[in-house]
Amino acid sequence: MNFDCVIRGGTVVDGTGLARRRADVGIRGGKIAVVGHVEGKLGDARVIDADGCIVAPGIVDVHTHYDPQLTFDPYATSSCYHGVTTTLAGNCGFSIAPVVPDGRDYLKAMFAKVEGMAPAALDGVVWDFETFPEYLQARRGKLGVNLSCYVGHSTLRRFVMGKEGSEREATEDEIDRMRHLVREAVEAGAAGFSSSDVPTQVDGDDRPIASRFAAKEELIALVEEAGRAGAGSIAYLPESVIGGLDSTDEALLVELGKRSRVPIVIQGVGGRDKVDAPTAGWEQAKAFLDGAAEQGAAIFSLLRTHPFDRPIDFEEGCPLYAGVFSWAALMGLSHDEKIAKLRDPAVRNEMRHAVENPNRDPNAGSTLPPPHWDVTFVDEVTDARHEPLLRRTIAEIAAERGVAPADAMLDLALAEDLRIKFRWENRTPVWADAVQESMKHPSMLMGISDGGAHLDRDDGSDWSSYYLRNWVIDQGEWTLEEGIRQLTQVPAAMAGFIDRGMLLPGYAADLMIFDPTTVGPGTKRRVADFPNGQERFSARPRGFVATIVNGEPIVQDGELTSALPGHVLRPFSAGGA
Repeated sequence: MNFDCVIRGGTVVDGTGLARRRADVGIRGGKIAVVGHVEGKLGDARVIDADGCIVAPGIVDVHTHYDPQLTFDPYATSSCYHGVTTTLAGNCGFSIAPVVPDGRDYLKAMFAKVEGMAPAALDGVVWDFETFPEYLQARRGKLGVNLSCYVGHSTLRRFVMGKEGSEREATEDEIDRMRHLVREAVEAGAAGFSSSDVPTQVDGDDRPIASRFAAKEELIALVEEAGRAGAGSIAYLPESVIGGLDSTDEALLVELGKRSRVPIVIQGVGGRDKVDAPTAGWEQAKAFLDGAAEQGAAIFSLLRTHPFDRPIDFEEGCPLYAGVFSWAALMGLSHDEKIAKLRDPAVRNEMRHAVENPNRDPNAGSTLPPPHWDVTFVDEVTDARHEPLLRRTIAEIAAERGVAPADAMLDLALAEDLRIKFRWENRTPVWADAVQESMKHPSMLMGISDGGAHLDRDDGSDWSSYYLRNWVIDQGEWTLEEGIRQLTQVPAAMAGFIDRGMLLPGYAADLMIFDPTTVGPGTKRRVADFPNGQERFSARPRGFVATIVNGEPIVQDGELTSALPGHVLRPFSAGGA
């Protein structure tokens, strides 16, 4: 038998949940041909030695924002280094298409504001499309990873309504046009439809994102249209999810699930806000999820299984305080202006207790909750006198000094001319217990990378490496077989990818190979590798040997290859192109 690629001597964990076994894997024509013995002369076949390694299906990441980045970076870095072979983009109601030429600047500004992408990097987007079908067609033959993409509600409203999409409800005729575009997108291969009513999200003009102006009747009509057109899933963020789902949104989610008859994917169920442990309201959340299932609505919630780990830098500015207006205003000033403001008693009085009292009115601006003092640390110092404060929390330092936490942090910033660095990490026993409690529920989806987004503060692409190292191998919360199934077969099935997520003959040869003794998060640093020399955070793992897409390695031994084997995937359709 002739093979294009043979993986020798690894331990296969096939994504079904069945027990692992030592086996060779033979690949032909982008598909898995044999799992077992591959013997005889292999001719020109590529041979990868996997002795001592795990050979598993590639990871399916169902919450990313890679649709702009993939026009100039076909590999979806950094996710591809961590075993991700399929990315589902266009989440939160933001897709890069459809767009008319004079609407591109608005989309770039929206992605920059909401998703933390550098405006100058977005100048590198290749605009070889206007409609959503044209966007998908233009990606074919130019992808390293596989791509599936939602069509986004905010993007649709701006395409159909222009500036008025960010000002008012749509008319019946405008809703009909959006319904037509949703159907057109899904029939062309879109993953489904995404939308958001979350009050933390504002556009580049500091106004609510366009989808927040839509009546619920509009949302329901578009979700139902997507389901009837053959969508694989719907991604939606209800207004109340930040503070804990209320009964109105619970009823809405059930209606969306029943109307569409496809999975509805949300985030943050159980938490009171983004900085809470994920089970702050778990009993109520579990009752809702179970009740929705009994009514025939499949509601899934993405569970962040890796802790927040984000820098707080007064010199460079920091977006984590968008919901604390006095702090957010400071971050955009020049260095000298910041120093002057921090020495102004009136400004300090305004800032002193503002973090404990963030904005909660969505009509006033962002409601993004700020980091808590007990998980905000001193991370880097330039003054040797402050070295004893390293890795100590602001809450501890403030208590020791007998001052308000804000004063403790701001005094340190002034003392080091803003060069001191802080860090927000919510890796606490309470957080760990909360994830452990909720992660086994069948409505919880593991991980949320936000790949391609928030590169001004973090690179969440290392979520899968953290999950494998911490929850599967070190903590043993999952067997290796079930842990891998949660990263591969489960999200593939949810999204409707019928030939992905399992390592079985006839399935697409999307694979990851890793060393279980060393796999885990590795380095995370700023690199200047985006268009126009823009910097971003880039995360690399430890222990990954290869990431293989449709039978061709795109990453080997930590380095990108030149292969572009990625397909545009459509729900309920084998193959892809």
